Amino acid sequence: MTLERGNSISIEYDAAFVQNIYLQSFIPEPHYKVSLWADQYRQLSSKSSAEPGEWKTARTPYLREIMDQLSTGEKAQRIVFMKGGQIGGTEAGNNWIGYVIHMAPGPMMAVSPTVELAKRNSKQRIEPLLLETQALRERVKPARERDSGNTILSKEFDGGLLIMTGANSAAGLRSMPARYLFMDEIDAYPGDVGGEGDPIVLAERRSATFRLRRKIFMVSTPTVKGISRVEREFEKSDQRYFYVPCTKCGHYQHLQFAQLRWPEGKPEEAQYACEACDHLMHNHDKTVMLSKGEWRATAQSSDGTLGYHLSSLYSPVGWFSWSDAAAMFEQAKEHPELMKSFVNTVLGEPFEEDHDAPEWERLYERAENYAIGTVPEGGLFLTAGVDVQRDRIEAEIVAWGLDKHSWSVDYRIFYGDIADPAFREKVYGEITGKQYRHASGASLSVLMTAVDSGYATQEVYDWVRKKPVSRIMAVKGQDRSVAPLGTPSKVDVTSKGKKLRRGVRVWPVGVSLLKSELYNWLNLTLNEDGSLPNGYCHFPKYDMEFFKQLTAEQLVTRIVKGYPKREWQKTRDRNEALDCRIYARAAAIALGVELWSDSRWQKLQAQVMGETKSSSTTKTKPTPSKSITRNARKRKSRSSIMG
Repeated sequence: MTLERGNSISIEYDAAFVQNIYLQSFIPEPHYKVSLWADQYRQLSSKSSAEPGEWKTARTPYLREIMDQLSTGEKAQRIVFMKGGQIGGTEAGNNWIGYVIHMAPGPMMAVSPTVELAKRNSKQRIEPLLLETQALRERVKPARERDSGNTILSKEFDGGLLIMTGANSAAGLRSMPARYLFMDEIDAYPGDVGGEGDPIVLAERRSATFRLRRKIFMVSTPTVKGISRVEREFEKSDQRYFYVPCTKCGHYQHLQFAQLRWPEGKPEEAQYACEACDHLMHNHDKTVMLSKGEWRATAQSSDGTLGYHLSSLYSPVGWFSWSDAAAMFEQAKEHPELMKSFVNTVLGEPFEEDHDAPEWERLYERAENYAIGTVPEGGLFLTAGVDVQRDRIEAEIVAWGLDKHSWSVDYRIFYGDIADPAFREKVYGEITGKQYRHASGASLSVLMTAVDSGYATQEVYDWVRKKPVSRIMAVKGQDRSVAPLGTPSKVDVTSKGKKLRRGVRVWPVGVSLLKSELYNWLNLTLNEDGSLPNGYCHFPKYDMEFFKQLTAEQLVTRIVKGYPKREWQKTRDRNEALDCRIYARAAAIALGVELWSDSRWQKLQAQVMGETKSSSTTKTKPTPSKSITRNARKRKSRSSIMG
């Protein structure tokens, strides 16, 4: 039997070994609770925990029932945990892994969103779990021993095997039967794996052999309402909430953000008002409240699934406070683009997005009087988004400023054949070599150009490969990406499948997220005091066609195989202007703009506004993200070596 091992290396497992695991999984285990095992044996490492030492379930009492339902003596087979951040959901799953290795050995699979995240989780969480907990250290051989069965993505132990894989690996998901299945952050899983379907369905098929004794644990912070996997699974469950008592009247209630009270502008004074008597409780009261809490089901499960929901308001004292929640909410009110993160990570709820397509007529009418090809005063640096078509290349040059304000500087259409190297050279020179006059008299050039590689892929790779990585990047849209810009991967390979030393890195772009962000910005109107809200988009007097293309898509919900699926669909044939703007935004993110401090923005503003007419911002341009500069250094070093 072939299984994925280590760094994508395949090995053969002896059939008798696998059969032995299968047979031993039917031997009755002792009726021992996961929470009791964790309290008795689990040691938290300083490498992976802010509170190293002995695990204490009393610190997070809401996890006790969840962990105990994963015990072999309990009847529940499917457990879903929809949660906010700073709760300990992943550690509950890790306790279960330790329990299985020690008390109830059998085949187990742990699925992360990607193989790379699975490797990272193995190194940062599973390895410390095995090394720091003596009862486990005795059962899993050290990785340094030959034929130990201990690699990055697989851990052999007496009577069982733990396989770690990514939801983006169809081969990993079908690698072996699994009695125990731990699926972490399921909302970050891809929509389809290698054309074989939903990764959750693929993973659950691996447990079919153990249908009477299997255990499936799904954990995630939710994302968008209507497409969130953990929301879908929770709604099928008995929907349990953690009820805690008021410290004055004793009334039991599940904590809700609407009951937080604080003076405006003073989130550090946040208190919780009892829904029955209005008594105000302090954050330090949570310790007593949590210790007396209990889970209560609020619905009938359609398939026996147990569902648990918990917001970050329950986070133990010293982790995430009510003041922290209030502060994040105040910040999200000032910066609407942060509200989704607040709802997902603090409330632990799916975010219901407003995706009314902007009216192109309104955008056309509000176009401003600055000249096309010039940069207004607020613009501080330029990026370009490039869309490749059969007979042309289209590009938008965008200026970015404080508070995510943006100005469309120019929109260019170059007619020609992308397969012609001379044509590509001409376009590159026109985009990156041109100087744009700033209102201050300075001359700005494009710092980063993002080129879509979805069409004429190999031609785009050849184009980008021969240019500095600090100036141009190949991108590829991914509808279900949970990040606006993901981690790049090397795609160029030889005829034998070996990655080229100077191969192209392609950056995955979360086009759905960025389209939602852009449409929210395009729908903005002036504040009550007449000021411009954060994210406001400025345009010169382009023709109507530009604005029609910019608003040429809408988000719709379709039912696919019985499940709702939210996707962007065109409302007209041409949408190049929308794509170009999305890629220009991705280029700005690649430069690290999301992490810049206020002082950095102010310094850049002072430098640009202080430039003279004949100057360029080359010497003061923003620093690209670390991965880009690192690759640039490598290429420079290689060029020097090669003479």
